[in-house]
Amino acid sequence: QVQLAESGGGSVESGGSLKLSCLFSETLSSVCMGWFRQTPGKQREGVARIDEDGTLGYADSVRGRFTVSKDHAKNTLYLQMDDLKPEDTGMYYCAADQAKFCTLNSDYDYWYDYWGQGTQVTVSS
Repeated sequence: QVQLAESGGGSVESGGSLKLSCLFSETLSSVCMGWFRQTPGKQREGVARIDEDGTLGYADSVRGRFTVSKDHAKNTLYLQMDDLKPEDTGMYYCAADQAKFCTLNSDYDYWYDYWGQGTQVTVSS
């Protein structure tokens, strides 16, 4: 059974940091994975992605502040978020594709097959 479970969300002040974790099933150890976020009334937005060979991708709004990484030994995907801003507030989800490598389509939520339940991040000014 494929499972994804996020943790690490919380409330921080602007300029602070949080590190999100996503524990995933062993069967997802060699696929394209991504982080998305969503606020009420808005479409889910791609934040970062990483694929089998470690190729990374970031949304322009988070590049230089967020870092995505993957620990294969722990079956865990991470999102280190630094210099957080109020506009980073939202529900954060990890997602997994069935393909090894990400493509340009990997920036969009419809491309992913599996999703976690989400973890809330709130940044106050």
